[in-house]
Amino acid sequence: QVQLVESGGGLVQPGGSLRLSCAASGSIFSISSMGWYRQAPGKQRELVARVFSGSGGSTVYADSVKGRFTISRDNARNVYLQMNSLKPEDTALYYCNARTTMSGLTDYWGQGTQVTVSS
Repeated sequence: QVQLVESGGGLVQPGGSLRLSCAASGSIFSISSMGWYRQAPGKQRELVARVFSGSGGSTVYADSVKGRFTISRDNARNVYLQMNSLKPEDTALYYCNARTTMSGLTDYWGQGTQVTVSS
């Protein structure tokens, strides 16, 4: 089991920045990748960014955030999402995700943190 706790959401004006943090606990040795998803009202949850464990720490980003958002991981426990040049369409509930693959693929989710971009 993996537990995830997010922090760092809030209200920001268009063009501003926010940094989301996620702390993992539990069976962190089993995590193969961590990521951030978001869900806006009336829309499906979508991948924002993912970072893979291991040397190099390769990343993937949604096209809509490339060049503006950066995912990083400083150890096996913590993952961050630096969000710059925020737009109103980035408004959503952001969820931290941890994925394990030791016994099949299992996704773990945080409780979510609200990001609102508005003037």
